[in-house]
Amino acid sequence: MIDYYPQMESGKFYHVFNRGNNHENLFYNSGNYEYFLRRYDHYLSDFLDTYAFCLMPNHFHLLVRVKDIVDSEKSSAGHMEKGFTFSKGETFKERENPISKQFRLFFTSYAMSLNKQLKRNGSLFQKPFKRLFVGSSDYFANLVFYIHANPQTHGICDDFRQYPWSSYQRILITKPSKLHKEEVTKWFSGKENYLAYHAAMPDLTEIRHLMIE
Repeated sequence: MIDYYPQMESGKFYHVFNRGNNHENLFYNSGNYEYFLRRYDHYLSDFLDTYAFCLMPNHFHLLVRVKDIVDSEKSSAGHMEKGFTFSKGETFKERENPISKQFRLFFTSYAMSLNKQLKRNGSLFQKPFKRLFVGSSDYFANLVFYIHANPQTHGICDDFRQYPWSSYQRILITKPSKLHKEEVTKWFSGKENYLAYHAAMPDLTEIRHLMIE
């Protein structure tokens, strides 16, 4: 049986997924996508390294790594207990896993904004969000492709490489950002192979256990 809700441990990689309640949309215009990314940066960039993402109308995917050490006093989000730190390999025993807490705060912040826009009430995201531990680097390239290919897989566009709300094109941009671009292209042995790999539409059978829908 697949465990979709493991404790998120420092130093480890996870495929994270969530969708709107009852498959409702999470995004209605470009401003929603942009605001979601800003809120994600605010609440989670001090706690997670982000390697790939894709935002779809009613769900999203992330490939992240929990940072080895977090000093909450330096956190821009500022929502954790003063002085709380964690180190590689530690499993959290607190009342609420700190990463789960940051996701909860992030989802609440985004939902409040969208509810105001739509004049709606109630929860927006499914609870709890799904996450799968990625235990081998052998899967990284295929998982990045799977995340990027989602818009085409779901019939949102004809060519996922042109989709604006994924990390596919952003990984190719040399301008510095919080997205871990260099590490991703290294998983493909360089940008040329990154492009060729995505163009080849590889078979994803070997990562079926890491695919979440």
